[in-house]
Amino acid sequence: MCGIYITNIPFQKEEVIDKLQSIEFRGPDYLGYETKNGVSLGHLRLAILDLDQRSNQPYTFKQFHIVFNGEIYNFDTIKQELVVLGYDFETTSDTEVLIKGYSKWGKDLLSKLNGMFAFAIYDSVKNTVFCARDRMGVKPFFYYWKDGEFEICSQLRPLVNAQSKVSQQSVSIYLDCGYVPSPYSILENVFKLPPGNFMEIDLVNGTKTVSEYWNLKPVVIRDISYEEAKKELHELLLDAVKIRLHSDVPLGAFLSGGIDSALVSAIASKISKTPINTFTIGFEDPKFDESKVAKQFSEIIGSNHIETICGPNDALAMLPKLIMVYDEPFADSSALPSLLLNAVTKEHVTVALSGDGGDESFIGYYHLLLVEKFKKVSFIPYFIRKILSEFKWYKVFKTRPETIKGIFGARDEDELIVRIFTSFDSLQKKQDVRWLHDYKIFKYLAKESLQKAADFNIKLWLENDSNVKVDRASMASAIEVRSPFLDYRIVEFARTLPIKYRFRNGVTKKIIRDILSDYIPESIFNQPKKGFSIPLGDWIRKELKNEILFALNDEFLNTVPNLDVQKFKRQMELHMTEKYDYSFSIWKLFVLSKWQREFKLQLR
Repeated sequence: MCGIYITNIPFQKEEVIDKLQSIEFRGPDYLGYETKNGVSLGHLRLAILDLDQRSNQPYTFKQFHIVFNGEIYNFDTIKQELVVLGYDFETTSDTEVLIKGYSKWGKDLLSKLNGMFAFAIYDSVKNTVFCARDRMGVKPFFYYWKDGEFEICSQLRPLVNAQSKVSQQSVSIYLDCGYVPSPYSILENVFKLPPGNFMEIDLVNGTKTVSEYWNLKPVVIRDISYEEAKKELHELLLDAVKIRLHSDVPLGAFLSGGIDSALVSAIASKISKTPINTFTIGFEDPKFDESKVAKQFSEIIGSNHIETICGPNDALAMLPKLIMVYDEPFADSSALPSLLLNAVTKEHVTVALSGDGGDESFIGYYHLLLVEKFKKVSFIPYFIRKILSEFKWYKVFKTRPETIKGIFGARDEDELIVRIFTSFDSLQKKQDVRWLHDYKIFKYLAKESLQKAADFNIKLWLENDSNVKVDRASMASAIEVRSPFLDYRIVEFARTLPIKYRFRNGVTKKIIRDILSDYIPESIFNQPKKGFSIPLGDWIRKELKNEILFALNDEFLNTVPNLDVQKFKRQMELHMTEKYDYSFSIWKLFVLSKWQREFKLQLR
């Protein structure tokens, strides 16, 4: 887990080092730099495998020079294949396996890799750069490209300069999503390499190409019994956890009150020869606190459990760090407790397993179930539903009117799914969701509506929200997080299972629950999930009120391109008077204002 940098722009060595030092938290163990043929390579190392300096980067083999961020979990298997082919190895790191594998197979190496990674390899003979990003987009990859000049980095901050301009399209997307999705970034001429893609740069001709090596495939449901599916998935999970336990530094696991982290921790405890360390963040507000359930889990699996209770001041103290390490506007408020959890964890271990990814593949998010609610009204002709959407159903269902309008007023389930992942009530003056076609999900790889929604979750939200949150929060404390549920084999396997194996009679993640019952009694884990969230709505009305009112003044709001200022101000008034919860809208604008002040860039 590190930070990478490579460019053909003729910066001085001191300039490149300054850029790397601005994100030094990603790799505090070693800062490496070298230049070849006018190409500068830089690397920040967080040493996890082969702690010896021989594995520092940039790493060279023949004419190849690599900077690599992440872990290749199956590197031992690939290494043995290369040994048979006559390759010798000087280190015990996955970096050496990666560069020698590329020297042998070129881009075909990618199909062999099981890991989380973002890397760039400069070929000093051909004068080319080969780059790739892992299938699920766990590791970040930003790049600047203009007129044959390029600059690649793990984070955006080192790519910001006096000529940088904010992308107004990206600001509009952020107003809906609360993040900026790939391939976009918040800056013009800076992009994100999409997951499952590789990029080739020809420095002789000044050209670049971006190609796909992996994506979700059209769903083909397997003819498999439930018991067979459960057994096969259990075996996959056992292996996914096992290959993520390889570490030369102390390792532990995050443990919440949810079943995904409980299952990962339970499997790790079963495999490990010694009790593992588990870590939990709890909240003073009992409506959000899962620490008591997590403690029960830890007692059953026999882990060494470390619990930290978080109050408003503890979480809000993380706000400056959030702005510092996230680089782009990022409005997932659970980033605050995530930062705190990683800071506590770093006192004990450097690698932590997590349960991230289970909800996406196994229909765990309740917002996906809005699709099921839509089925109950979809038989009603659209023009009648449009009229019904104006009724005050929200008083009956105790939810915001926009959600009910979104369900009743969607033309079809495709439109509803788009609204789930953008906005039921956009803050844009003019909403444009054509950018979603970049995700190719409108080809719809699945016919079943819940799987369609789950695929959106995997391709859009997982990469651009969940993975970003985990990467930046962990890197802020120099922690490496490994997520077995993000093993591409599990993602692919889950999509071949009938929906009823994953969601049945209102029960989410059915098959995961049944596997977990082999480790933990169902009476313990079958409790309402509270989610890894904070009481943001109350904090906005109390602890954060003055700061938010100061930040979101008319002067700032009028600088936000495409923002419907009057609509937002109505939402803020309704929230502050406790009529409805518009905390997400307010938090989005608050974080944007903080980001704008930090980077001193004009929004338009």
